[in-house]
Amino acid sequence: MFNYIGIDVSKATLQVYIPIRDENISIENSKKSLISLYSKLKKYYKKDIKELVFIFEPTGSYSALLKRFCSEKNIFAFIINPRQSANFAKALDNRSKSDIIDAKMLYKFNVMLKEEDVVIPTINKVQEELSEMLTYYKFLQKQRVSFSNHLEALEAKDGSLYITKKLNKEIKQLREQEDEMILKMKSLIVSDEIMAHKFENITSFVGIGDRAAIALIHLFISYPDANRQEITALSGLDAIENTSGTSVQRRTRISKKGSAIYRSMLFMPVLSAIQHNSYMKLFYDRLKTNGKHSTSAQIAVMRKMILIAHSLFKNDVKFDSKLYKKNLGWKEQDIQKVA
Repeated sequence: MFNYIGIDVSKATLQVYIPIRDENISIENSKKSLISLYSKLKKYYKKDIKELVFIFEPTGSYSALLKRFCSEKNIFAFIINPRQSANFAKALDNRSKSDIIDAKMLYKFNVMLKEEDVVIPTINKVQEELSEMLTYYKFLQKQRVSFSNHLEALEAKDGSLYITKKLNKEIKQLREQEDEMILKMKSLIVSDEIMAHKFENITSFVGIGDRAAIALIHLFISYPDANRQEITALSGLDAIENTSGTSVQRRTRISKKGSAIYRSMLFMPVLSAIQHNSYMKLFYDRLKTNGKHSTSAQIAVMRKMILIAHSLFKNDVKFDSKLYKKNLGWKEQDIQKVA
């Protein structure tokens, strides 16, 4: 029988709801405070301390310490999807919002849990370091785009030559830093024998280069148990339909609920695959022939590339064109087009 503790994570503090005492406490988001909290919980729960389950939301770097603490102390946890908790709060009709209310709401989410949902978190050092590098890489990209937009506006009005030179210099340096980060991330992956082999498997598919493979490796090791549908959703490429009767007939679109970094790092590889990967070119041309808009067809190609890469990752194999054609049941004329 589990004993659930709701924890609302913020930058500086953790709001903890302890149901056995109906107690709300606020502590610092630090290892020292977590050790003190765990000592208090030992006094409260005594022999049942091993059945504790911390329920909290992932908040990037702010929840990383709590997750690591659970791993080190063998504490069970359920890391709830923020969208799930938001919907659950609405179901509870929580009109007010505060750290105390959120911590108690997170505790109450235990009624929705199955036993297999509750696990002791595992820390993947490669995944954690890769996450930090990807975040920094994205930060560099945003800076470069911001500088590029400013430069474009300046050049359009024939602005200051001095500022133009400064911006060009900054953009060049940022590009160099981006390239450096790609090399660092690849080096991190290939330093691990298993990850290096999986990296080779993913890049065996024409169109998936180093940048795309790095993003996909991060996605797959972050969610090792995800199936095809879940990987699609985690990439934000799952379809959202919004129709009701005859009055609401909105166009189907992708959810974009997953991390945008995967889609952004796969955009150029998709265009490359359509040009140079005969399988993706045929798939894209079919969609266009059937009346699909170019953007919709490109999204479909991206989705297919992610799922193929996921299959190569999970099955630990390189891309096999013969097996691919066999599994799809292609007709002879299609096979000839990509021979």
